[in-house]
Amino acid sequence: MKLQQLLSMVRRCDADFGLTADGDRIAVGLSGGKDSLALLYALAAYRRFCPNKYELCAVVIDAGAGADFSPLDPLCQSLDVPLHIVRTEIAPIVFEARKEKNPCSLCAKMRRGALDGKLNELGFNTLALGHNADDMVETFLLGMMYEGRLNTLQPKSYLDRSGIKLIRPLLYVREKETAAFVKDVGAPIIVNPCPANGFTKREVMKSVIDKMCDVTPAAFERVHSALTHPERNNLLPIKE
Repeated sequence: MKLQQLLSMVRRCDADFGLTADGDRIAVGLSGGKDSLALLYALAAYRRFCPNKYELCAVVIDAGAGADFSPLDPLCQSLDVPLHIVRTEIAPIVFEARKEKNPCSLCAKMRRGALDGKLNELGFNTLALGHNADDMVETFLLGMMYEGRLNTLQPKSYLDRSGIKLIRPLLYVREKETAAFVKDVGAPIIVNPCPANGFTKREVMKSVIDKMCDVTPAAFERVHSALTHPERNNLLPIKE
């Protein structure tokens, strides 16, 4: 995937859901994975022609699991994006002190808290996360199959305590497309050292989607289309 194609999808997502506003100060939650790297490239380039002018920085939450984030510094410099690395003890707390059996939820909450704190410190009002179209469909299936509710990732929302605007500009982009993009540009992917990586319910949903597509090749696109076009919903009404 080329940058022009990635930008086209980001621009469409912004136009459809009003993600950016003039004067926004946007911080990319940069993990060093393929999705957040693709998002960083996209938003750095989108500044040139976005109808809403915004300021951009990148924030890395170092969970204390041993990842080496040093390759991100020259990358951010080349993109003219200030980089802020927040050192934490999230991994030791989750895996050693508390020995969580299901660590992902607590880790996500602590990482989000660290992000919120850094954005408030920097005076940034918007957090951009690299969730993609696959994440959106997987979240929908997770909620339906494990919680019995219809729910998915929102393109734009607001964090209750801080009031920070949360945006997800990659919800029209497939995971395989972000992977192709970062490979094409030679971006430095940071290996995720988390012990739970690859052993989550989300991985199960990836397998479910693969099986759905074996039966109906366009299954993923149909589910994603249903989620991004709410007028197609025909659910039972709630009795008042």
